[in-house]
Amino acid sequence: MTIALGTPDTGELAAVADALRSWQAEGAPMQLHPGDLGWYGRNGPRASASAVRSWSRVGRILAVGLLDGPGLVRLTTAPDVRGDEELARRLADDLSRPARGVLPTGRAAVEAPQDALVREVLGERGWGIDEPWTPLRRDLAGPVPAPDPAVEAVGCDRAGEVAAVHRSAFPGSRFTEASWRVMAAGPLFADARCLLRRDERGRAVATVTVWSAGPGRPGLLEPMGVHRDHRHRGHGRAITLAAAAALRDLGASSALVCTPSSNTGGVAAYVSAGFERRPEIHDRYRAP
Repeated sequence: MTIALGTPDTGELAAVADALRSWQAEGAPMQLHPGDLGWYGRNGPRASASAVRSWSRVGRILAVGLLDGPGLVRLTTAPDVRGDEELARRLADDLSRPARGVLPTGRAAVEAPQDALVREVLGERGWGIDEPWTPLRRDLAGPVPAPDPAVEAVGCDRAGEVAAVHRSAFPGSRFTEASWRVMAAGPLFADARCLLRRDERGRAVATVTVWSAGPGRPGLLEPMGVHRDHRHRGHGRAITLAAAAALRDLGASSALVCTPSSNTGGVAAYVSAGFERRPEIHDRYRAP
């Protein structure tokens, strides 16, 4: 049975998101989450659709990839086909051949679950191991701190403040108030909450967006940032705790986040908020 590679149109994104939701489960390795697709929605529905690749067999989606930057695809599969050799080799073929329309020529990277066979197949074809990332998880079965009065869930009226904090936290970001509004208008934002923290003078100092995959499934923090002028004052820990509480309110079983291991300050903030480090993970990459 043939495995078909496709790019959804805007009307088909919901089916892709549904597949991603169904693949999220406790005990699963860090993988592409519907929240990643929701955050990419800041670029608009057409751009989101054009950045997605799906692999299907007999009408069933087996794998989903998100082209999340120049030469990077973030990929995951249905859990029961993660070791499927036919799928792994088809994925590796499509990822390795620019003419297939997934990755361009030159340096390229693939993020895939650590137990996915496609990683091994790419290794056989000469793809190397990239820089380490640290996944972190907080169990939400137990209690979470009481609501922080300095943190509020925000809507369109605070989009400008959220965007300003984000740009300060992530130099080079072009995230704007208009971007936030486009993201919030997308269907995946129905399962999200955007939070903003203020300091004692009422200044916006930290923000986070959390994404649910549905009750009883892991939720995601993407992104979390603290204004560069207000770091090392506990704002990262505080907004991360509020994020965990928001995900618990949305029915999530746990809260997940992943950050470059080199981001030692970010890792420390998550650990201080009760997140546990999981083993480091690495993308596969192809040298130019």
